[in-house]
Amino acid sequence: MPPDTTEDLHLRVVKRALIAVSDKSGIVELCSCLAQMGIEIVSTGGTAATLREGGIEVQAVEDITGFPEMMAGRIKTLHPRIHGGLLARRHETSDMESCHEHGITPIDLLVVNLYPFERTVAAEASFEETVEQIDIGGPAMVRAAAKNHHDVAVVVEPDRYQSIIGELEETGGALSAATRKDLALEAFRRTAAYDGSISNWLGQQIEGAFPEAVTEQWTRVGELRYGENPHQQSAWYRRNDGDAFSIADVTCYGDKELSYNNLLDASAAIECCRGLQGPAAVVVKHCLPCGAAERQSSAEAFEAALAGDPISAYGGILALSEPLDVDLAKRLATKDLFFEVIHAPEFLPGAREALRDGVKWGRSCRMLEGGETGQEDASAVEIRSVPGAMLLQTRDRPQRHRDQFEVVTERQPTDQEWQDLLFGWRVLPHVRSNGILLANQRAIMGVGAGQPSRVDAVHIACTKAAQRSAGCSLASDAFFPFADGVEAAIEAGVTAVIQPGGSIRDKAVIKVADAAAIAMVFTGERHFRH
Repeated sequence: MPPDTTEDLHLRVVKRALIAVSDKSGIVELCSCLAQMGIEIVSTGGTAATLREGGIEVQAVEDITGFPEMMAGRIKTLHPRIHGGLLARRHETSDMESCHEHGITPIDLLVVNLYPFERTVAAEASFEETVEQIDIGGPAMVRAAAKNHHDVAVVVEPDRYQSIIGELEETGGALSAATRKDLALEAFRRTAAYDGSISNWLGQQIEGAFPEAVTEQWTRVGELRYGENPHQQSAWYRRNDGDAFSIADVTCYGDKELSYNNLLDASAAIECCRGLQGPAAVVVKHCLPCGAAERQSSAEAFEAALAGDPISAYGGILALSEPLDVDLAKRLATKDLFFEVIHAPEFLPGAREALRDGVKWGRSCRMLEGGETGQEDASAVEIRSVPGAMLLQTRDRPQRHRDQFEVVTERQPTDQEWQDLLFGWRVLPHVRSNGILLANQRAIMGVGAGQPSRVDAVHIACTKAAQRSAGCSLASDAFFPFADGVEAAIEAGVTAVIQPGGSIRDKAVIKVADAAAIAMVFTGERHFRH
């Protein structure tokens, strides 16, 4: 059979469509449009029943193949009269002659969405139930149609239906080459993600949390103005099967777009805030918490966090654990403050307007609302890249209860010191190593981070706290290799220390602490963050 030379080379008229979907949303509306245009519709079991209930005439796949659906639906479309219809090249005479010889009618449009494998995994179904949700025929058809996109259009997502309807109506029942190529790309991305999900799940079932091979797929959220510096190009992506919380899920309000550094800093602030208790506030500058506090209200928490380092807070990122009300928004909009980004689970009525219109900088402030704010599962895996390689690790979630730790000095911490030590231990995983944090009344007084020397980090934290260091509790993300760091803290007025312990000089460090009558707690776990 020769190719249809009456068709436009760039447009392909849809004469026959094959429909087989697990997600039935929108499918009746799409097929109603196809039927009104006189397009023949072929479909499989459950989909065919749905379409017939919607008053749409459907030809069953089994009538074309000559074989019934069998093996509990495992075998439906794996047949030459289906795959030949998808793979036949209209411009290849031999292909069309084969179709004529074997009774194969070309298929011009394939609408398929795959068995809900990822959703089944997320629901923690049994191994056997999950295996049954591995689609075989669907991906095979999708790949066949996508390969032959010169002649066939393939639709794998319901959110594409409206645009397909629009183009068919505009062109009188045809789809353009550009649309077919775009749909093919989307289809191959879907099958790649689907196969990757299966591979990752089965790898974890057999090989544990870190299987021999990992497949990841990310979807672009958008391009950024530039990267960390203006000469660097940048874009950001959302991990398709990532954790419950993603900063890509929040809603952004403001006239100015988010930047690369905004996203890094906002993520750091939100993550730190999620680890705190009760109404809490965190101020981040250059990915470092320069202020953080837990209080009885968001307003109190903010003021305490701001006091941690009011100079560094200017131009920083603020994250709140509770909804932002209009009174606090008005406080944030005062002239002596400026925040590039403010995140809250919710902006209560009037809060966004108070921020936006309160001061000149209000229109340049990005307001991030929503996103999962609960604590994450410690078993969740985080990813970091290095040149040519990828590093995976479970997230760092510190021990949180005092009965998990050991007091190694003669003096026990007071109740207030325990509160401050535990607060510091909650914040510390978000401080760059070597990390030292001074806390008082469950608020940051000073931070020393990113130093090659731990004693230098102590000096920086104490300098930032200044006279407020007296009576503080100190948290250290790793052990003190020498007693000099503790001696510097004692000289600044620190009265309690929490650290992992484990140094060959632990006895010397404890001796210094006992001599100064300060309390020291060993946790047995380190919290480096490079």
